[in-house]
Amino acid sequence: MRVLNIGSLNIDRVYSVDHFVAAQETLMASKLEFFCGGKGLNQSIALARAGSTVCHAGAIGEDGDALYQLLQQSNVNLDYLQRLSGPSGHAIIQLVPAGQNCILVHGGANLEFTHAHIDRTLANFAAGDILLLQNEVANVDYAIEQAHNKGLRVALNPSPITKQLLSYPLDLVDYFILNEVEGRALTGSDDEDYEKILAGLAIRFPRAHIVLTIGRQGVLYHHEGSILRHTAYDVPVVDTTAAGDTFCGYFLACITQGCAPAEALEWASFASSLTVSCKGAGSSIPTRKAVEAFRRQCSCG
Repeated sequence: MRVLNIGSLNIDRVYSVDHFVAAQETLMASKLEFFCGGKGLNQSIALARAGSTVCHAGAIGEDGDALYQLLQQSNVNLDYLQRLSGPSGHAIIQLVPAGQNCILVHGGANLEFTHAHIDRTLANFAAGDILLLQNEVANVDYAIEQAHNKGLRVALNPSPITKQLLSYPLDLVDYFILNEVEGRALTGSDDEDYEKILAGLAIRFPRAHIVLTIGRQGVLYHHEGSILRHTAYDVPVVDTTAAGDTFCGYFLACITQGCAPAEALEWASFASSLTVSCKGAGSSIPTRKAVEAFRRQCSCG
């Protein structure tokens, strides 16, 4: 069983600041760092480091060599990656001392992903494989439909939320992996209660597996009336940039390896906790060996 990730590839520019810049404010950053990122890249790396067979379909620009090399070094299959003229996708990230961030993304080459490329790529996959999508590339709606028609299971991390996303054929999605902000957007509710958000998602998408991450509170899961909960692990928070992506990748990797949902939630929680203790996006995603060591440490202590 393989995972095909049609996902974004970004060059992250991370600005260390005292606080998030406000309207009409000019703010001096204390540091500028460059990292390989994009939700698609992060999730492919997490899948590969968790031991899954993952193929990445996407597009990079003329400045994308570092993105290609990191994926290649992480044992991600790149047979379906395009190189285009123009810039790669990129993100401007403000990072405050407490570890929280806010992110501005420009699509670049990610928005040049065409129907033809999707068709050529999906021709190499079959029923039982998993298609993973985010909302940082073009033609996500078309990819959902075509993958479903071929019998692939569709996993969606609906980020960022846009008006267009709400019109996608979301009833065809098999796995939603999302946070509480995205959950409220998909249910059209302003409710702050996590369990009510989960219940609303379950009503809206009755056949889907719902994986709702809730920050320091952990994660909630629902499928066909079964509800699971797993707490987060207490670690020093340095940078939360790739925590959700790490969780997504490890959860799906465990599912492809035959784990029950409860075990997949546990492994994903360990992995995402390790991620927030390191700076950067792709570079902060832990290997399976590191997660296993952290798991043993928590069990012993």
